[in-house]
Amino acid sequence: MQMRRSRLVIVAVMYWALRRALELIAFLFRGEEAKAVEILVLRHEMAVLRRQVARPQFEPADRVVLAALSRILPRELWPVFCVQPETLMRWHRRLVARHWSYGAPRGRPPKSAKVRELVLRLAREKTTWGYRRIAGELRSLGVQIAPSTVWAILKDAGVDPAPRRGSISWSAFLRAHAQSILACDFFTVDTVLLRRLYVLFFIELATRRGHIAGVTANPTGAWTAQQARNLTMTLGERDESFRFLIHDRDAKFTAAFDAVFEAEGVRLICTPVRAPQANAFTERWVGTVRRECLDRMLTFSQRHLAATLHTYAEHYNGHRPHRALAMQPPTPKPPLGAVDKDPPRSSDVTCSAASSTSTGLPPDRLFGTHRFDGHRPRPGYSLPLM
Repeated sequence: MQMRRSRLVIVAVMYWALRRALELIAFLFRGEEAKAVEILVLRHEMAVLRRQVARPQFEPADRVVLAALSRILPRELWPVFCVQPETLMRWHRRLVARHWSYGAPRGRPPKSAKVRELVLRLAREKTTWGYRRIAGELRSLGVQIAPSTVWAILKDAGVDPAPRRGSISWSAFLRAHAQSILACDFFTVDTVLLRRLYVLFFIELATRRGHIAGVTANPTGAWTAQQARNLTMTLGERDESFRFLIHDRDAKFTAAFDAVFEAEGVRLICTPVRAPQANAFTERWVGTVRRECLDRMLTFSQRHLAATLHTYAEHYNGHRPHRALAMQPPTPKPPLGAVDKDPPRSSDVTCSAASSTSTGLPPDRLFGTHRFDGHRPRPGYSLPLM
């Protein structure tokens, strides 16, 4: 595209030079008086144009001609031009630079956009790494890059190539201690008959695993303490140990509730008054439950709500991907085997049902209907999640 434009400019200059040569030949055969009159007319027209046009627009061919004529005329006659002497000199330097150009500039080729993005990502996620550490880590990944190049990329992006080692952000501090932190809170659900139900839940900050402790219409201190005992018994069967529990200053979290966790060596942390951001993980979890489940259905009773939340908790912990966990669920299951392309035949389904019946499995286990034992709700109250 640039070569084509240069050729058009050359053709235009040659055409203009031919016209001016013919006019010069005709001008030589004129008399001196006619030449003087023509010069006066041209000067007057130039003065009129300068009054009307503040800054005339020049084409590349015009600039070439004026720059070339400026090298012929003495400097004392340069005021006849409608441009400044500095402009003429700049045009001439540009013309010389284009004439002696040697194509694309030589040197080290710039790094690709992917490498630059990878360098900036490492600097953003690993705030304690300097430019030399980043270059070493990239070499271990097979990316050959010099430390000076990493330094230049960070400097252009406004990132300090050698960050301070003593500083640490709150987000990094919480991520380092999230493995031993629990958080809990209440949220309410109104039934079809405008009966308000209270739900107590816990969430593990490191794995984002949620636990539905219980659902009740009268959340007393004794009920809350009993749900805390049930949770500690459930968590006691696992190898993980928790050191901190975050909850707000709700009156339902009584001294008996705190004593249950203090007996297990867990330290209680109360958030400030009217500061939901201090317990942001639970607030985010409540918003997720409402958007993905409760806002898409009607709740009829306490038993129905308990069945729905337990089903959703199983989905949330076992299947729902999380961005904080690299798009993995809190408790990932082993990947499924290869799925056959052809659907099963009716005879296969019949044989499978017969074999399952011979093993003593109930019919609701064959067709996927949920059945809960003991205090858990009956399958009749379970509604499919949208």
